[in-house]
Amino acid sequence: MSIQIPPALTHRKYFYLWLGLLISMAGSQMQLAAIHWHIRELTGEPNPLALGGIGLARILPVIVFSFVGGAVADNFNRRRILLLTQSILAVQAMALAYLTFTGQIEIWHIYLLTAIQAAASAFDLPARQAMIPNLVSVEHLPSAFSMNSIAFNTGAILGPLLFGLVPEGGQGYAYLLNAISFLAVLAALVLMGSVSQDVQRAGGVNLRSMADGVRFIRTHPLILSTMLMDFIATFFASANTMLPIVARDILKVGKQGYSLLVSAQAIGSVAAGMFVSQVRELRRQGPLFLGSVIVFGLATVWFGVSRAFLPALVALTVMGAADAVSTIVRNTIRQLQTPDHIRGRMTSVNQIFFMGGPQLGEVEAGVAASLFGVPFAIVSGGIGCIVGMALIVWKWPQLISYSGDEPQLATAPAD
Repeated sequence: MSIQIPPALTHRKYFYLWLGLLISMAGSQMQLAAIHWHIRELTGEPNPLALGGIGLARILPVIVFSFVGGAVADNFNRRRILLLTQSILAVQAMALAYLTFTGQIEIWHIYLLTAIQAAASAFDLPARQAMIPNLVSVEHLPSAFSMNSIAFNTGAILGPLLFGLVPEGGQGYAYLLNAISFLAVLAALVLMGSVSQDVQRAGGVNLRSMADGVRFIRTHPLILSTMLMDFIATFFASANTMLPIVARDILKVGKQGYSLLVSAQAIGSVAAGMFVSQVRELRRQGPLFLGSVIVFGLATVWFGVSRAFLPALVALTVMGAADAVSTIVRNTIRQLQTPDHIRGRMTSVNQIFFMGGPQLGEVEAGVAASLFGVPFAIVSGGIGCIVGMALIVWKWPQLISYSGDEPQLATAPAD
């Protein structure tokens, strides 16, 4: 198969957004690695509960604001929403940098500013995800979501690696560089110009409108089942939060080794995303989705039993590749099966599932690691992921037969 320009990048406005996100994601992932390492340093000793607590700081604002964020994305200009949310995220990163450089930073500052970041993201993600089908043609949606995965995971490779180059105690520089990186997205949004969207049937920002999103999902088993699968897999298989402890206290590697471990999943994800971006038409999407979840769970178990750096690195890489395939397929299913006027609300509900899974999973992993040890928390999570997938398939067997050429409900024209 000869390498071609991914179809999604032939759409000018999507290309601007993708390039801006590619740069910004590197800064965001660098900040994420810095925050976990920073908490480990501030506690002075291995403390899984302190690391798990960051998950609560991320998920509680998402639960509170997601439904509102979805309704806002369906009723107001999505591009303008992104201009506001990206500006707030830049200010949040600047605040972390200032507190760190001035020596005032404490764990509660990190929790509070992380909660502010999560609240802004609760409005940002529905608007951004719902806008993508307005930027590319329907047949190019799988390509667009594979390119999104590449942007996110390229950032997840470069961000931690860049953090590994920061001198010890230099987390403030990571936060500052993240703040600067948001300028790339803001510039892309300005260059894009206006973006068409269907708001005629959105219904306003009210309780009834928000409830419409939940009702829509409940009556569409394909969407509901993939959301539940997303939640269960990421809830049980949340190994990332334990990485500072795995790196320092089990594998006995320093900050550079830690940064490589953090990047490993993203390396696998980029490789898988590059492959999928070249595929013109994905078929047998249901079996592909389910197979990727099984591989993800097995690789998590592999990582949990690893006691050497190289096997752990390979296991994380396989986890990343499997997760990328799963993410691309499930995002394509949801966007193609959702009309434009309700897409923001669908995404907002989905946000609770896919963010709630890993963030609550971080808390679960912290508790399990405190009681039974870090390896047990990781291995049991991988097993739980596979068992949960089996239960969902038993409840919704139509996932097995889903091909990708079923009738589509996405109606929004791409610019």
